[in-house]
Amino acid sequence: MRKRRATVQRTTRETEITVALTLEGRGRARARTGIGFFDHMLEAMAMHGGFDLDLRCRGDLHVDQHHTVEDCGLVLGQAFAQALGGRRGIARAGFFLMPMDEALAMAAVDLGGRACAVAELRLRAVRIGGFETELIPDFLEGLARGAGANLHLRAVAGRSSHHKVEALFKALGRALAAACARSRGRGIIPSTKGVL
Repeated sequence: MRKRRATVQRTTRETEITVALTLEGRGRARARTGIGFFDHMLEAMAMHGGFDLDLRCRGDLHVDQHHTVEDCGLVLGQAFAQALGGRRGIARAGFFLMPMDEALAMAAVDLGGRACAVAELRLRAVRIGGFETELIPDFLEGLARGAGANLHLRAVAGRSSHHKVEALFKALGRALAAACARSRGRGIIPSTKGVL
């Protein structure tokens, strides 16, 4: 079967982003955003989802991290949408519970074409390795808009903010992999409406 791939570029006055994504990958990921912990999370998400990902962003980090993080979510979501094409034959929905030591995170995904992101994080840390944790919902909202996806993520348990966030991104990767999986006949749209 042909691999589903996409390359998306977006340039604004605030960010310049290129994303190359292969859904049927081997989990080879490289992210370069200028925010080390964010790069680590994007790479963990791709690795656990089995996606090949090359994400490069040059953003206005001299202002703050917001534009970089949100726009990376948007462009990554657009890459998922492009790689999925008409979404025929996909499972459409997926979920995963991911433990990481004392932390437990849940992610549920629906690639039904409508954008919504809900995140319940309850993090103690304002920053992890310099990454501003309040931007996680902004990343998820951008991803949901770009992909046309419902994303529900929750940090269920945990003491360490690092562990909670890492478990969350790994769970998201696994849930996305399940939702993107080819599970039905090629011509079947996974919707009672007949369209997504």
